[in-house]
Amino acid sequence: MSLQAILYTPTPPALQILDQLKLPHESVYVPIRTCEDAYNAIKRMVVRGAPAIAIVAVLALVVELTSGEGLSGEVKESAGGARAYVHRRLDYLVQSRPTAVNLADAAEKLKVVVNAEAGSAETVVERYVEAAEKMLADDVKDNENIGRFGAEWILENSEVGNGEEKGGIAVLTHCNTGSLATAGYGTALGIIRSLHSGSNLTHTYCTETRPYNQGSRLTAFELVHDKIPATLITDSMASSLMSLKSIAAVIVGADRVAANGDTANKIGTYQLAIVAKYHGVKFVVAAPTTSIDMKTASGKDIVIEHRPGKEVTVIRGPLSKNDAADVGMDLETVGALVTAARGIDVYNPSFDVTPKDLIDAIVTEKGAAVKDAGGDFGLSRFF
Repeated sequence: MSLQAILYTPTPPALQILDQLKLPHESVYVPIRTCEDAYNAIKRMVVRGAPAIAIVAVLALVVELTSGEGLSGEVKESAGGARAYVHRRLDYLVQSRPTAVNLADAAEKLKVVVNAEAGSAETVVERYVEAAEKMLADDVKDNENIGRFGAEWILENSEVGNGEEKGGIAVLTHCNTGSLATAGYGTALGIIRSLHSGSNLTHTYCTETRPYNQGSRLTAFELVHDKIPATLITDSMASSLMSLKSIAAVIVGADRVAANGDTANKIGTYQLAIVAKYHGVKFVVAAPTTSIDMKTASGKDIVIEHRPGKEVTVIRGPLSKNDAADVGMDLETVGALVTAARGIDVYNPSFDVTPKDLIDAIVTEKGAAVKDAGGDFGLSRFF
């Protein structure tokens, strides 16, 4: 059974999320009762991953609307007041992670839903709740389809049997794109799960993914949990790995895919695409169609979030009881280790943009898109 980053119960609506800042050492769920709770959790990266933050945000508003924390006074007395309230809260939530398009896409779709309801404040809330809960169910189903289509494409377009063992392939992934980054199953990690379940995977390599270590903290945690053969590498080892091992594909997720196929994803994705191209390794982007932004022409138009420099210069975590890290952790004592010279300037973009020319396939829940003779992915066919 896959891990669950989001625990939601519909009657009455209640939402909890797995605190990913405490992983892999502790599994602690925290309640989300208001939009402010969701905003802060997304901003602090208690929850992360473009699909997951969208689901958490829209469900947070469900809980707020149905718990008495939301509608009150004049807002509660009319459909127009309720619609205006929903619009304001969604606009607020979208600002929590501007690079990830899924949240903005979900917000716009939900605005359309409530705009079409002319009854009462109560019916506006009912329509919103129905649509938001459907997004949760659809995300899991979409991820399973991405996994199936992605596994099929990689097996058809790579030399099966060139992995570490005959009869399977080895792949490399970056950041975290699994159950912890989505409503369930995962996008890029969903493809890996599909390959594994079909006995077509010999090994998975995952990058550490500095500076936030989503690979070592989260992806490694999921791979160990699911008993998928895996090895952790630092980001700077990818070139060496691809030169020495038979890697069939690099599989990554996406926070935003532009109309031309340029893809914004976790920092370090671009350099992996360059190395993959040099070594003849397939480079695959896994993303639901909600991550495709047809209003953004190319990667040049994508706003890149920059985060605090201390994420690069300071490492926090539970202290090891001695020098042997595998002996045990003192979970009650959390320490901070400064790893850089005091006063050094820090460049810390959260994402980079991989040009479409370096991408071999973009896999969605509706199928895999590849470039035509003119270099066009033709992503508009998915809409």
